[in-house]
Amino acid sequence: MFGINWLPTAAKVLLTALLTVFLVFNLSGCGDRLATSKEIPPSSTLTSAPQEKISEVSPPDTIQILRESLDTYRPQVAILSPQADEVLQDTTVTVRLAVRDLPIFKNPELGLGPHLHLILDNQPAQEIYDITQPIVFEDLLPGTHTLRVFATRPWDESFKNEGAYAQTTFHLFAKTQENNPDPNKPLLTYNSPTGNYGAEPILLDFYLTNAPLHLVARENPNDEVADWRIRVTVNGSSFLVERWQPIYLKGFTPGKNWIQLEVLDENGNPVINNAFNNTVRVITYSPRGKDTLSKLMRGELSAADALGIVDPNYIVKAPAPTPTPEPIPTPEPTETTEPTPTPETEIQPQVPLSEPEPAATPEAAPLPEPTTEPTAEEIPPAQTDEGEATQASSEGV
Repeated sequence: MFGINWLPTAAKVLLTALLTVFLVFNLSGCGDRLATSKEIPPSSTLTSAPQEKISEVSPPDTIQILRESLDTYRPQVAILSPQADEVLQDTTVTVRLAVRDLPIFKNPELGLGPHLHLILDNQPAQEIYDITQPIVFEDLLPGTHTLRVFATRPWDESFKNEGAYAQTTFHLFAKTQENNPDPNKPLLTYNSPTGNYGAEPILLDFYLTNAPLHLVARENPNDEVADWRIRVTVNGSSFLVERWQPIYLKGFTPGKNWIQLEVLDENGNPVINNAFNNTVRVITYSPRGKDTLSKLMRGELSAADALGIVDPNYIVKAPAPTPTPEPIPTPEPTETTEPTPTPETEIQPQVPLSEPEPAATPEAAPLPEPTTEPTAEEIPPAQTDEGEATQASSEGV
């Protein structure tokens, strides 16, 4: 009896031991897998590296500094009209928006500033810098439409705080299934890139609503809370994103580039049972752009020069003038009249002056002797012709 019952008993014991070892090994393996999936480095954004040329880089230094200036804001956005689930009897819709705790403006010199992105259905976003004026959509198709709006920074990065996003669904004439997202399922809103770009890196940004936190979704693999991922495809190269954060990419080809965003579940399957969860955009990349955003991305604008796009009251300080030496005036040539040379006088040899001889004292002339006037008798007659006349006249006397 003992020998007969020993084999089955030994077999049972051996089988039990093998099952125990298998279960322990299997559970330890599951524990390692769960721990690995939870321990995602905070700095890690991509779960798989981009292929080919596309790669993630750090945000430009100026962007990081300017971002800190806006981190104090918690914008609260609202759609005032149309109302949720409202049925309108027109193909023209007037939209009114409101925002608190964020200045909305565009710097006149730099052309950027905090603003709103308004999306009708799944069209590219429309930039709103003035909420005092209504936004009018014309010639809309009858049926259901959805508006989504959220606050963005000057370089198009979305604010992701609670209340920074608003959504409403309305209908024209009648309700339809198109453009009607399920409010209880994860919803992807494509934000950036879109349009034209003149420099790298290029911002990849999206908005995600109704998606659980990874920690909650992974806490119990048997519950109904599904985890999520975003699959990004750029020009055919795909990678996965698990963090709801802005990503800066480089490696784009000059010209046309296409970007696709998809929501995946925890098993890697597309969550296609909700509107807008698979979106494709085409952008144009033209290097050496001269716009403000391109200069910011290349680091050609300092934070001091760009503070006007985050602060509406900022005044650019004029640089202190560099002292320049005053130019020394060049003297104008003046006409100088040369003095007329005076002819040199010939120097005569000096002749020694002889002392003047004393003037001879003239001898005194001898005084004439006194003469007595002769009498008539003593005067002899003149022996001239006149004597005759004299004599005749005397005779007449």
